[in-house]
Amino acid sequence: MKFPNILLAFILAATSVLSAQKKEVSLEEIWTGTFQENRLQSLQSLNNGEEYVVLNRDRQAGTSSIEVFSYKTGKKTRTLLSSSELKGINAFSDFKFSEDETKILLSTEVEPIYRRSSREIFYVYDLRSKELKKVSDDKIQEASFSPDASKVAYVYNNNIYFLNLKNGERTQVTKDGETNKIINGVTDWVYEEEFSFVKAFAWNPTGEKIAFLRFDETEVPEFSMDLYGKGLYPTQEVFKYPKAGEANSKVSLHIYDLEQQSSEEIDLGAKYDSADNAGEMDPEAIGDFYIPRIKWTKDPMLLSVQRMNRPQNNLDLIFVNAEDNVAEVILNETDKAYIDITDNLTFLKDNSFIWTSEKDGYNHIYHYAENGKLKNQVTSGKWEVTNYYGYDSKSDRIYYQSTENGSVNRDVYSIKPNGKDKKRLTTGTGMNSPSFSADFTYFINSFTNVDTPHVYTLHRSKYGKLVREILNNNELIEKVSAYEFSPKELSTININGNDLNMWTIKPSDFDESKEYPMLMFQYSGPGSQSVSNSYFSTNDYWYQLLADKGYIVVCVDGRGTGFKGADFKKVTYKELGKYEVEDQIAAARLLGERSYIDADRIGIWGWSYGGFMSSNAILKGNDVFSMAIAVAPVTSWRFYDTVYTERYMRTPQENASGYDENSPLNHVEKLKGDYLIIHGGGDDNVHVQNTMRMVEELIQANKQFDWAIYPDKNHGIYGGNTRLHLYNMMTDFILEKL
Repeated sequence: MKFPNILLAFILAATSVLSAQKKEVSLEEIWTGTFQENRLQSLQSLNNGEEYVVLNRDRQAGTSSIEVFSYKTGKKTRTLLSSSELKGINAFSDFKFSEDETKILLSTEVEPIYRRSSREIFYVYDLRSKELKKVSDDKIQEASFSPDASKVAYVYNNNIYFLNLKNGERTQVTKDGETNKIINGVTDWVYEEEFSFVKAFAWNPTGEKIAFLRFDETEVPEFSMDLYGKGLYPTQEVFKYPKAGEANSKVSLHIYDLEQQSSEEIDLGAKYDSADNAGEMDPEAIGDFYIPRIKWTKDPMLLSVQRMNRPQNNLDLIFVNAEDNVAEVILNETDKAYIDITDNLTFLKDNSFIWTSEKDGYNHIYHYAENGKLKNQVTSGKWEVTNYYGYDSKSDRIYYQSTENGSVNRDVYSIKPNGKDKKRLTTGTGMNSPSFSADFTYFINSFTNVDTPHVYTLHRSKYGKLVREILNNNELIEKVSAYEFSPKELSTININGNDLNMWTIKPSDFDESKEYPMLMFQYSGPGSQSVSNSYFSTNDYWYQLLADKGYIVVCVDGRGTGFKGADFKKVTYKELGKYEVEDQIAAARLLGERSYIDADRIGIWGWSYGGFMSSNAILKGNDVFSMAIAVAPVTSWRFYDTVYTERYMRTPQENASGYDENSPLNHVEKLKGDYLIIHGGGDDNVHVQNTMRMVEELIQANKQFDWAIYPDKNHGIYGGNTRLHLYNMMTDFILEKL
């Protein structure tokens, strides 16, 4: 049939208008930052509480500066320091003030080690004399001012040193440091990864003592990775990595006396056994234990130490008197499953302290006297304190964040230590996250929900009164409007007797009378949360791309995830991969009963713990899931580290069935659908060993599958075009197989 030219022109014009109305998102746009949100730079409050500083980088000039802004007006008041005025430094990547803000430590030439650790060249800049001093010609770790800013302590080659800034004398505190054997003052791999800290030394408030941890990792087994690079021969990275049930570093606490120029190991008293009765004390036990936190109290000669048994269900708060080095247990907590370590410990002027605990079934704030006697449970209720921001002595108020407005939301509150006069300081329903000024006069709130990218506003802390808006993402809202993205719908789904949080992204032209394939995403690790009232992450734009191609994307937070009480979170204890997988399978089955979902085309994907889950889901739920993608998955918890794994599983020697019955390695014969497994060859966290073992088991079971290894890439699998390539691969797999 031939159309008249006018009619043809009309059809073409109409098609052009329709295509202009809705843009289709591309992977290139997603991974080149097209939808990147404006974020407020990480800021640091000055002691005066009226100003804050930010690090400004001029990428064109290759310089950096520290800029000072007024909280009240938001206007820049001055430039504190610019690298363009410094001889010998082109730029600095980070900075730290001394306590009196007269000196600044400048970080340059940063060389990453693991997730949180790095080696750097440090300089000290004196704001009064305008003098610049290099701390060491070598790259060092964790440089830190003494309280009076007269010295800088640091770690080099696993030993602690300090530099006297007045006379230039350098003192070596420890001398036995040795790679893969003895570490002083910084943590070993597993402490860094699982207890989330690197700096393992602390000046006392008067600068007379340095408390530090020493790690003897002689007996910890070594792990090696081949890194291929571009040379003729690959290199090998060898480091100590304690896998579940294997030897940990032997950790000890020491206090160095600057006047005596000597260290003493602190006897922390009776050690623990590993019995099931919550880690009962055993004076005769050799003591396999952790020291996950040290912190000086308001008394300059009193050090607080948190010590935990290896099963992580018995925690002591110990006070060490640094004058005679005598230790005393002040507080003890036990749990039938495990105790999470936090930084929620604040000492008040009278040396009473604020502490958080799940002991009543939900994470709440407690106030204890210096002797460990409970003064008051500050917060209570069937909701969680999710962040503790500190105590303001001037107003006698504690500031915290919680889920009082629902587990997918966060609000900010203040309350008296006696638990009275609680005030809600934020109003928007969604995720509220504050940054307080040093004296708690102001806070800058970051707010987001499913409809709103981050908005930053300034508030007075007393009542939460809005002072002004600082930054919004209206330009991003305008930009994404051209794509007509589908909303992220929040809801709940009742699975195995629990109302589980869920989000759903549907095609923009969704028609309930049609059938759509469904892709599920989850992470599901203990205490995690993937369903929250927050705006699109980078992956959400990918889900919009998939929705444009006719897929429904769903995420369900099953049992074992966080912010719904200790029982909900700890139900997976000793059986990782059982209840979480049951919930994903049941959710997929229930959703598959909906008329608009094609029950024969349900897929699941995840990364890390989520890869462990997606692998188990397609095996144990082979009648529900027809496709799965696993990125950097754990395939047996026997391959993972002691601290994380044993917290939730105990050791393989104690709980062999828990490890093996829920390992994907032992269910490969059940594979029926399409399975893609992906790993970084240089992953120091979840070793590529996990994927290699899974691949071998699948081969021996004569199961067909797809797989890819990204050479030398770590757990994040990024760098250059790596992420774009990865998501192209996963998209093609989904389009072809689901």
